[in-house]
Order: sequence, then structure tokens, then C-alpha cells
Amino acid sequence: MTPEARFAALNLTLPPAPKPVAVYKPLVVFGNAAYVSGHGPVRSDRTLITGVVGRDLTLEEGKAAARQVGLAILATLRDQLGSLDRVKRVIKTLGMVNSAPDFLEHPKVINGCSELFAEIWGPDLGVGARSAVGMGPLPGNIPVEIEVIFELA
Repeated sequence: MTPEARFAALNLTLPPAPKPVAVYKPLVVFGNAAYVSGHGPVRSDRTLITGVVGRDLTLEEGKAAARQVGLAILATLRDQLGSLDRVKRVIKTLGMVNSAPDFLEHPKVINGCSELFAEIWGPDLGVGARSAVGMGPLPGNIPVEIEVIFELA
């Protein structure tokens, strides 16, 4: 099954592809790699999920926000590349969690995005190298920012 077919089978809804809020490109293709800039949790109505994980948001709410970031990244891939089928695999994910000082479950939060990509590209091609770190604050008080490098087909 192709990534587009998996996406359709999952009955997912993408938010609008986010537009840059500063001086950068949402996606840059270099050779056979697509570098996706940091994305936040954009909802379908263009609003952002906000809050600090471990203070304002629970682990599960943070994980849901990371999944929403994954959907925003998929929206950018479709917008910039025309189809998810142009992506062969996930190479590297960097997940940044806006977290309370005593919150230590950053990898579990970023699983929200990683699990989504595994659903789209499968457990082999949808899972790449990854870092999940805590920091704060993030722009606009978003709970999660994620950037990804993809290999193109």
C-alpha cells in the first residue's frame, strides 16, 4: 500500500499547510532528501495547541499535540511535494517539548508524531533516527515543535 493509500485508509484530516512566520522555508529539497523546518501543532482551523507539558498539559495531551504536529508536517509535504508518495522514508526526527522542569517523559510525547509516521510509511520506513528533548519556552507557548528529514523516492 502506498503512503497516500495508507493515509486515506486511516481517514485522517490535515490542517492547512503552515506558512512561515519568519525568514525560512517550510521544506528544502537537497539531493534526495527533504528537510522539513520545525512545525508546531496547527489545528484545522489554523489555531495552535498551546501550553507546557507537565504543567498545563498531561503526557497524553502532549502526545496528541505531537501527533497534530505530524499532521501539519504531512500537510507541508503534500503542499510542497504534491504527494506523500514522493517520500520514501523517515531519516531523522528532532522533537522539542516545552516542558515543566520536572517532566521527564519527552520521548513518550514525541511518540505521537513517530507513531503517525509509522502508520503512513510502515514500521520500517516510517521510523528513523530520533532525538526528543525538553526545552522551554517554545514559540507562541506551543507544547511541541518537530523537524524531520525525509528520504525522497
